[in-house]
Amino acid sequence: MEAQDSHKELPPTPIFDVPNQVSEENYPGVFIRVKALVVDGFFLLVLMFILSSVFSAFQHVPDSVRLLSFVFVFFLYDPLFTSLFAGTVGHMAMGIRVKREDAERNINFPSAVVRFVIKAALGWISLITVSSSGMAIHDRVIGSRVVNYKKN
Repeated sequence: MEAQDSHKELPPTPIFDVPNQVSEENYPGVFIRVKALVVDGFFLLVLMFILSSVFSAFQHVPDSVRLLSFVFVFFLYDPLFTSLFAGTVGHMAMGIRVKREDAERNINFPSAVVRFVIKAALGWISLITVSSSGMAIHDRVIGSRVVNYKKN
């Protein structure tokens, strides 16, 4: 009986959860977040250039398909990467991740979409509201926070 009680079953780890730990240091400030945003901007430009080059290889791609694909890339990049990998390419490059308030699990996709929409609507205002607990307005709304991460 004791053998069964001593082995507690751990909850399953999500497939795409980042296998890192929250560092002991404070949460990242505005400057690190801005640098991540700049990296993401360059990444999106490269992605859009590649997409444009692919479309250029075909003669008859309707403008509506081109527009839809660019909108799709722009609006889904942040939510997809944030929910699957705990952050965008910029976040990963800066060593930060977006996690649920408990800082253990990734946020889910619907929360990531809401977070992105609020962040995009508020723009820079959202960034200047970052608190010492790693939360900006868009984080407070959905219960997420940006944390420093180190490899194990």
